[in-house]
Amino acid sequence: MKQTIKAAIIDDMDMARATLRADLQEYCPDIEIVGEADSVVSGLKMLKSTKLDLLFLDIELDDGIGFDILELLEQYDFQVIFTTASDEYAIRAFQVSAVDYLLKPIDPELLQQAVNKITHSAPYAPEQLSVLRDQLADKDTQKIVLHTQEKIVSTDINKITRLESNGNYTYFYFTDGSKLLITKTLKDFEKVLPDSKFIRTHQSHLVNADEVKEFVKTEGGYLLMNDQSRVSVSIRKRTEVLKRLGMA
Repeated sequence: MKQTIKAAIIDDMDMARATLRADLQEYCPDIEIVGEADSVVSGLKMLKSTKLDLLFLDIELDDGIGFDILELLEQYDFQVIFTTASDEYAIRAFQVSAVDYLLKPIDPELLQQAVNKITHSAPYAPEQLSVLRDQLADKDTQKIVLHTQEKIVSTDINKITRLESNGNYTYFYFTDGSKLLITKTLKDFEKVLPDSKFIRTHQSHLVNADEVKEFVKTEGGYLLMNDQSRVSVSIRKRTEVLKRLGMA
């Protein structure tokens, strides 16, 4: 018999809370709703008097934002799944901070996946929530959270020289000469990193355009980076890459 997961919902829309409550009852029967609130103030009051395992937290509330609640709590040991309206900047903010979120209206299948994932995961690192808040506050913030097998790292994307695929993992190379092996695929990061800055040159390579020194035509053609590394450019992508770099 599965253990009951005690959950709460904080959302300033009555209909949104009712819909999520109904979906959880139908698609996630192991979850028991033990509290609801519609604002920062009522949310804080509810959380201080309620023991729970999981919180569904709306980002935008009438009297503030969801982060206000987490910051005003001295400590908490529950997991959090954020809910948000479909906004491109908000979506990117969640992606670069590696924090779980659900878009409204919430898809029941994605709801099941999110609940299953987060109830089997470690709580968010402070770096993840910090990057998420900064991203939501300022869409020009240039931070990304990276997960290695040993740690969670927050870094400025301007310090990334290039990325290289390694099966289901990705090597990140940085301007200071360091590198990290990250537990996601190159394709995952191609979706997250701004395409105005990062260019896919090959099935195995993604480069920071600002770190490209020159294109060398010999040996099949490759990019010479500022750190003197060489990055292959596939024949299929050569025209596009050179155009993006202003070298066409």
